[in-house]
Amino acid sequence: MDLEYPPEAEAFRAEVRSWLEANLPAGWGEPGFVLSGEERRRFNEQWVAKLREGRWLCASWPEEYGGRGLSILEQVVLNEEFARADAPMRADFFGDTLVGPTILQWGTEAQKKELIPRILEGTISWCQGFSEPDAGSDLASLKTRAVLDGDEWVVNGQKVWTTQAQYADYIFLLARTNPDAPKHKGISYLLMPMRQPGIEVRPIRQVDGTAEFNEVFFNDARCPRENVVGGVDNGWQVAMTTLGFERGASATTGHRRFQKELDVIISEARRKGRSGDPLVRQELARAWGTVKIMQVNGFRSLTDAINKTNHAAALGALHKILWSEYHRRVMELAIDILGMEGQILTGSGATDGEMTGGISSRGSADYPVSELQASFFFSRSETIWGGAAEIQRNIIGERVLGLPKEPRPA
Repeated sequence: MDLEYPPEAEAFRAEVRSWLEANLPAGWGEPGFVLSGEERRRFNEQWVAKLREGRWLCASWPEEYGGRGLSILEQVVLNEEFARADAPMRADFFGDTLVGPTILQWGTEAQKKELIPRILEGTISWCQGFSEPDAGSDLASLKTRAVLDGDEWVVNGQKVWTTQAQYADYIFLLARTNPDAPKHKGISYLLMPMRQPGIEVRPIRQVDGTAEFNEVFFNDARCPRENVVGGVDNGWQVAMTTLGFERGASATTGHRRFQKELDVIISEARRKGRSGDPLVRQELARAWGTVKIMQVNGFRSLTDAINKTNHAAALGALHKILWSEYHRRVMELAIDILGMEGQILTGSGATDGEMTGGISSRGSADYPVSELQASFFFSRSETIWGGAAEIQRNIIGERVLGLPKEPRPA
């Protein structure tokens, strides 16, 4: 693992950094800088337009489809510089990072011509329809069915934990199209319009009053026949591609959010007079070391990708366990440091509140949590979504240690 980037990558870094300095608002990232209200709304509109003009949106995509055709190392440098500047980078995570690259790899030319420009322009929004009530970590057990009826698929079933479904124009959906095939083989990957009869979205309200997740019910909903990606009954392989984009897009920058949050926790420990407590100091030191391990693991993943070695599943499983279990532990530490203050709702409750260097507050007027309180609640779910910790340990046991698979229940 060579931590020295080659000269051409550093030259590209200088280009990105120069563009950011020229286009971010004066004072961005400096202490006391704040955008709020109308300023924030105007910045969001102008910033996405600037990203498109600079061709930074989806810059890894081929040039013929509106991207820059960046190499893996250039993509990493781009992510690093935007993260360093705390500059917003994506218009739509699901479109830019998940389904867009999947369509580019597996889609027909007609699908690419129809959908890729709309993703780049930000005129189409997406959600992901994979998980079901009885098919989360064991995704191949999904029961949502799609039956061909002339030129359309008729879809019946249910999805759950579907982020942003209430706003999406399309859902990239896994549905069983051949019930007689082995469970991994009879699945298709559909691009399905959301705004139609037969689709019901029910929000799952969280303790803080927000409802980012949803249940989605399909009752004879329709999807055009040609909207299958990668071929009928080949959806499992296509979905693994999508999940690879989700888990590997920010190898060397993923640790930064944890470092930033840990800095806040350390500051709170000093404010509350807990930084001199030996047990608190020990836990903070352990947290700092874990974040540094995340950083090194990011470079390992990058090296793996550049050398095209086949350790992605093992590294991904190790990293998922590390960061998700770390985050639960460190957020418990944060609430412990806050003491009784952590039991009081100290957030503003504003959903369109101040924006400081690319970080916006989350909350709800009904349950105005602070940033640390919101992070504590969210950390409880992180060992489950994206592959539960138990499943990740199975992957390591079977694919790295060569252990036999767990016996199936009778």
